[in-house]
Amino acid sequence: MRYISTRGSAPELGFEDVLLSGLASDGGLYLPRQWPRFGEREIAGFAGKPFAMIAADIVARFTAGEVDRAVIATACREAFATFRHPAVCPLVQMTPDAFLLELFHGPTLAFKDVAMQLLARLMDHALEKRDGRVTIVGATSGDTGGAAIEAFRGRARADVFILYPEGRVSEVQRRQMTTAGEANVHALAIAGNFDDCQAMVKAMFAHEAFRQRVQLAAVNSINWARILAQIVYFVAAAAALGAPSRRLSFVVPTGNFGDIFAGYVAHRMGLPIAQLVIATNRNDILARTVASGNYTVTGVQPTTSPSMDIEVSSNFERLLFEAEGRDPAIIRNAFAALKQQGSFALSPQALTSIRALFAAGHASEAEVADEIRTVHAASGYVLDPHTAVGAVVLRKCAEADAIKILLATAHPAKFPDAVEAACGVRPPLPLALAAQRTAPERLTVLPNDQAIVERYVLDHCRIAGGIAA
Repeated sequence: MRYISTRGSAPELGFEDVLLSGLASDGGLYLPRQWPRFGEREIAGFAGKPFAMIAADIVARFTAGEVDRAVIATACREAFATFRHPAVCPLVQMTPDAFLLELFHGPTLAFKDVAMQLLARLMDHALEKRDGRVTIVGATSGDTGGAAIEAFRGRARADVFILYPEGRVSEVQRRQMTTAGEANVHALAIAGNFDDCQAMVKAMFAHEAFRQRVQLAAVNSINWARILAQIVYFVAAAAALGAPSRRLSFVVPTGNFGDIFAGYVAHRMGLPIAQLVIATNRNDILARTVASGNYTVTGVQPTTSPSMDIEVSSNFERLLFEAEGRDPAIIRNAFAALKQQGSFALSPQALTSIRALFAAGHASEAEVADEIRTVHAASGYVLDPHTAVGAVVLRKCAEADAIKILLATAHPAKFPDAVEAACGVRPPLPLALAAQRTAPERLTVLPNDQAIVERYVLDHCRIAGGIAA
């Protein structure tokens, strides 16, 4: 299994090199040269199997023997043993034809734990084999940072620096990053929005001298292994609900497009998905792009679903690469235009290809609050604001004749103020996380300045001889 960059100039790599590098050296994102496939009998055979066993099967298809199957199986068992629910990602029926896929039973109450817990273990194995170290720098709109810090805290071969937009994450999200006391983790509050943080991380990867000096690695969804791990719950849920013999649609609240792109990969592997529905909040660039064929930034607006307050959706580049016939020149030109002009247009062929599988819609702040209130009144179930975005869009866009699976991406206790304002109920944190409410915080506030942030990383990472060495 070899991996290629969406921008066409970086060398092909094997799985472990992709795992440890994250972003390609040409600024592109890695994808497999070809998609592994499974047949209908294999899909049906996943029904009833433990989540970790399904994960090991799928991960092995993308490593092509580079990582020993026993190592993969152990990593999967250990990763998903950290979840509080025995099913890892259980299904909850909401209506006769709609289910919630609860992805928030991991250590930090968000879907990011599914990938991050596995990523940390696979990365540990690769680094031990090579006797190497890495410096992880990531950007977060709220959930990725906490999941990364939880997964990598205390690990001997990695230092972790997470950039998050100051004042634009919930208190619970912030405390999940800032209350970790281990010396190898650093929470950096950046004066800006998530897109600023993400752009800075990508610029650090483009700064070759810095990248090499600190052995820079990525844990954002620009890292292919993040997408790989997320394929698992699409396959597991579909098999549990009768795939391949039933029509299934997935509704995915998304900002950076990684979660829903994992569904696209499952489809390319042979999972018979009738429809993938992109659910956005009022930062609706993805919905506008599917409707118009033009990707145009207009500015990020804060919402009650902050993990989706994103305009530059990194993983949309991967989908565009596929939809444009894997032509890297088109991708290079599109993202150069986005940087220079704030927009680019999809070709008619690409737009037709995307619309064949994807639908998209958005939810206003009033609709989100009303959805939380209505669902709680009807069933007693408490949605978090991100999942509520998906529930609104499900009714607007999902096919009527398919079984619908809405990805519940976060626990409502991560956003207690928004939930309480909507339905009058303040969801409590699970006991295992309650201590974070009073634990001392450790964070550093930095300006939106790449040179200053790079200097901080150099001064504090062990691999460059910083103060933690």
